[in-house]
Amino acid sequence: MTELLAPAGNMEALKAAISNGCDAIYLGMQKFGARAYSSNFDFESLQEAVTYAHLRNVKIYVTMNTIVFENEVEEMKEQIHELNEIGVDGIIVQDLAAFDYIVKNFLDMEAHCSTQMGIDDVAGTLLFKELGAKRVVLSREVEIEKVKEIKRIAEIPLEIFVHGALCVSYSGNCLMSGLIGYRCGNRGRCVGSCRKDYELMDLTTDASLGKNFILSTKDLNTIDYIQDLKEIDSLKIEGRMKVPTYVANVVSKYRMALDNKITEEEKENLKKTFNRTFTKGYLFHEDKKNITNILRPNNFGYEIGIISRIVKDRYEITLTRPLNQNDTIRISHNKEDVNLTVVKLYNKEGELINKADNVCYIKIQETLSKGDVVYKTKDYFYSKELEASLEKEFKRFTLDIKVYACPDSKLFIDAEGLGFHYFYESEEILGEAIHNPTTKDQVIKQFSRLHDTIFELHHVDYEDCHAFIPAKLLNAARRDIVQGLYDLKLNSREKRTQALKVKEKISFAAQKPYLTASVTTKEQYDACVSCGIKEIYFNNVVRRNQNHYKEKEGQLLIGGYGGIYHYRETNPFVTDYSLNVVNATSCYELYKLGAKRVTLSYELNKSQMEDLRNAYYEENDGYPSLEVIVYGKAPLMFTKYCPMKKMNQCRVCKTKSYALKDENGTFPILSHDDCTTTLLNGKTLNLLDELQTIKGIEAFRLSFTVESQEQVVKVIHQASGKLNGSMNNPVFNQETDTRGHFNKEIL
Repeated sequence: MTELLAPAGNMEALKAAISNGCDAIYLGMQKFGARAYSSNFDFESLQEAVTYAHLRNVKIYVTMNTIVFENEVEEMKEQIHELNEIGVDGIIVQDLAAFDYIVKNFLDMEAHCSTQMGIDDVAGTLLFKELGAKRVVLSREVEIEKVKEIKRIAEIPLEIFVHGALCVSYSGNCLMSGLIGYRCGNRGRCVGSCRKDYELMDLTTDASLGKNFILSTKDLNTIDYIQDLKEIDSLKIEGRMKVPTYVANVVSKYRMALDNKITEEEKENLKKTFNRTFTKGYLFHEDKKNITNILRPNNFGYEIGIISRIVKDRYEITLTRPLNQNDTIRISHNKEDVNLTVVKLYNKEGELINKADNVCYIKIQETLSKGDVVYKTKDYFYSKELEASLEKEFKRFTLDIKVYACPDSKLFIDAEGLGFHYFYESEEILGEAIHNPTTKDQVIKQFSRLHDTIFELHHVDYEDCHAFIPAKLLNAARRDIVQGLYDLKLNSREKRTQALKVKEKISFAAQKPYLTASVTTKEQYDACVSCGIKEIYFNNVVRRNQNHYKEKEGQLLIGGYGGIYHYRETNPFVTDYSLNVVNATSCYELYKLGAKRVTLSYELNKSQMEDLRNAYYEENDGYPSLEVIVYGKAPLMFTKYCPMKKMNQCRVCKTKSYALKDENGTFPILSHDDCTTTLLNGKTLNLLDELQTIKGIEAFRLSFTVESQEQVVKVIHQASGKLNGSMNNPVFNQETDTRGHFNKEIL
């Protein structure tokens, strides 16, 4: 059966999801979950959540899908142990350290690979199946045919997003929030850089191609494709930041669809809670041009009419859909919004009305124009319907009882429910009924009072032996049986752990630091060769996403897990920054997979690099082999979406240079041959002055993207001079350069 997986940012949302038919819930704790600004759960409320869910046969998965710095590793392990004791069904992780710890220590709690890992192919899925994952959450960019292919070949449960907000960048591969605002998306503190407005600049002519919300994606909605989706193991709804009524609305519609009970009207009701307009997503081949809504980044609502006349102090609205008193509307006027709750609604005669179907009138102070479009952003009555659904029981479980009641004996009841048997025995002795023995109907009457439980009375066996059973005793028996079955259900889940095996220690001989370079063009490559750089990443780069693995010679720079799986037997390799390595255990696991060297994340500062090295030494009696990027325009995001196509610049991207611009700066756009896009930081990471102070790093990488051949040569000479100590004057430029996170810890 396909699992319907719902989000819960708090207990109210969790109950809303369960009462509307979900099969599983994913939620986050106060730390290590990729939604730091959701209410989230502490251990006490999580225990309440697990109890509530498990009694209703709903699973609980906890998101621990952030990167884990070295000084947090022990706290991370403690939290995982606590989650196992509470009895959660699985943990969704990004960091290899968390993944490794769950797989090696816990037998009943599953490790799920988060979409933050960027797994989008068969190879990456097979790698984590081999490593012990019980489920893989695929990237949102994977098309449905490929999802089915991965499922068929890898034979491991797959989870995909089917509804809700989309990241414009591949998840886990967006550094924009952290590098620009010091609030890291990989730490659950994304500032929503993609929801801001930007100006698209043609740098060749210095012309503006327009200012809008060019990176803001529409919301995913795949309910029309439910028959295709039924082949997938778990269908995930986004929304841990959303209110309970949103969760109730979306979960109920997908439940109806999965149960073949959905109507077109119910599908339309998805518009009645938060949406940025909808897209079928890359999952169902949305045109890249239509994946974004550049008009507005927040709740769009749905169109219900237009301003048709201005009558004295009132505006006339000609409606295409009903408008009720207390609905919330937004009116688009000169590219600005007027938002209001309709407290007073008038008819043509100026009389107050509660509802209008065709024409109505409103009084507001703001200036509007004829033709302004009216959108409804909150339907008052529909919201009340959703609120009424928040704590109902979606289904009740049958309770069968066999009652043994004989005079001069105890009351015995054999009860069956939730797949368990519970045997009740009263303390008191029953008496003989002289005139009115307790009947089967009286037993049924008392045992039917189950509305505050998850049960409904189903089958009752009762043989009349002329005993009298006080109603008070029957009620006490009912309560005892319910609690007894609850306890049997909740205590049935095993929480086994296993002892860790002694691991093989891996360490590397110390090397004199040297320079490597990654390049984008043949001219940059030639410049690096002419300057004596021995390790250059150009045609030997295997990026994290969107890969078609081809036979390659020599050492590779691999940015994704699928690449590691595919090439580990044929090519020596270095892992790239895009694996988000920030702790010693992640390094160790990559060395075990064959990595010659590991490139550390852009999101580490100097002291955290030292923490990692020291921890690695303590665990392995030797140092790791590390690479650090010390120069270049950092990749803020890698996306399947193309902003130039959206702005009708398709096919000319290779003849011109483009950038996005906002109040913070200009962000160059790299267009790749397969129409994917990398957005670069406008400022250049420059740690060349710091090279002598960064200890224990084998390779310092210079990353060249938009630099000319002359600039490449200049930077290599500066880096060489700084590395060998022959250049003393500073090369950092306050106006054009940044030190990134080198001296500042990211949030």
